Amino acid sequence: MVKFKRVCVFCGSNVGNREIFSDAALDLGQELVRREMDLVYGGGSVGLMGLVSQTVYHGGRDVLGVIPTALVPVEISGHTVGDVMVVADMHGRKAEMARRAEAFIALPGGYGTMEELLEMITWSQLGIHNKPIGLLNVDGYYDCLLGIFDKGVEEGFIKHSARNIVIAAKTAGELIEKMENYAPLHTQVAPSRSWNDEDPGMANL
Repeated sequence: MVKFKRVCVFCGSNVGNREIFSDAALDLGQELVRREMDLVYGGGSVGLMGLVSQTVYHGGRDVLGVIPTALVPVEISGHTVGDVMVVADMHGRKAEMARRAEAFIALPGGYGTMEELLEMITWSQLGIHNKPIGLLNVDGYYDCLLGIFDKGVEEGFIKHSARNIVIAAKTAGELIEKMENYAPLHTQVAPSRSWNDEDPGMANL
């Protein structure tokens, strides 16, 4: 069983049109607190980002937000939550979140959330990291995306063993339990030491 203590959560700066998404963010935050897990996230105080970060912070756990300079006036409203690291750009944001987390969870979100999720999936496939990646599939929000992954396997673009990289569940508790039992089945494209040697920025992933 994989025990991780610092989770990176990808989620939107909007709350969505239905209360079920806000409820899921609050539930995930409460679950992280219950399991004594700290949070790394995109640094915003609005949308689902604000809900999950405030829940974890007020639950007494450490919270680290990583945000590009350009997004500070857009995604931070009022007081910041926990510690905030301001970086130069989106690449720096993703690299810092990946470096500092031991696992990744995506809540429902838009393009940015999906892009962050897909990059971590790709990095796992390539061999840059072997950390668990979870998809909180609230009310079937990610059914279509999971269907695309299955279609990729069916059509020969994704190896069957690599489909195991993505762990999905409908509730936070179920998802984290699955992630703790995650064991990679895919063969990495290149060993992690190759990436670390070639790119110091990937060290300690």
